[in-house]
Amino acid sequence: MSQELIADPTGAALGLPARPAEPGGGPGPERRVDLRRVRRFLVRRPGLLLSVLIVVLVVLASFWPDLFTSKDPLTGVPSENFRGPSGAHWFGTDELGRDVFSRVVHGAQLSLKATLLAVAVAFVVGSLIGLVAGFVGRWVDDVLMRFVDVLLSIPALFLSLALVTALGYGTVKVAVAVGIASVASFARVTRAEVLRVRQAVFVEASRSCGSRWYSVLGRHVLPNAAGPVIVLATLDLGSSILAVSALSFLGYGAPPPAPEWGTLISDGRNYLANAWWLTALPGLAIAATVLATNRIARALDGEWSRQR
Repeated sequence: MSQELIADPTGAALGLPARPAEPGGGPGPERRVDLRRVRRFLVRRPGLLLSVLIVVLVVLASFWPDLFTSKDPLTGVPSENFRGPSGAHWFGTDELGRDVFSRVVHGAQLSLKATLLAVAVAFVVGSLIGLVAGFVGRWVDDVLMRFVDVLLSIPALFLSLALVTALGYGTVKVAVAVGIASVASFARVTRAEVLRVRQAVFVEASRSCGSRWYSVLGRHVLPNAAGPVIVLATLDLGSSILAVSALSFLGYGAPPPAPEWGTLISDGRNYLANAWWLTALPGLAIAATVLATNRIARALDGEWSRQR
């Protein structure tokens, strides 16, 4: 065997051109190359950079709202009601004189945490169903997939409404309802990936060597099937934000005066004629967050793999 192939056994195994070993043999140069590639990938996509910045700001506002505002979102000054956007109140004030920007920032804490809980429920339950159906197969696959087909036949928002009506009102119950309504898509994607990986040569080789089923599942099937499911979870963040905000808009979320994003839009719709900012600016925050998460999911799904 040549020195080049010894220097790069991974590339030879994958059929890539051999690369000579560098002096020193350390992982430092490889790491620097990867960092440069990531930097170049981001610099060439200003929209992606803006999306990452928006998501980072929303996450910071969710966990540390005091970084952005010191105003109380629940206390207002009646003499300053219906003030338009200005330097003192970036998003204006509402009918009770409360600062709308402060309410949007603190509302991110409720809305984003509900969204993360909804995605976590959908990810765990849906992935478990898809994993069992794809790995076990036979009649188990048929039963689980017929259950998933029933869920897919019901529009997600209608299913969320039915579930939250049965569970009761509240942010956590809205999140659970939205998560259960999204289980079907995770189950289908996970099952498809598990079936694809099950037929791979390395899985068959591992089985022929006498590996236990749980070893094959944990070492081969799960790591190789997780990528598309994680991308789906990122993409589902946007739709979950819309679903949680829609249920809050309809009054199923946290009771007033909790500043959930959907509740803010619902409260401001009665004053559209003289205070457009009460609905437009919280709605703009929701739209920016949803578009940013979708842009990041698209980059993870196809653009990064093509760049590599």
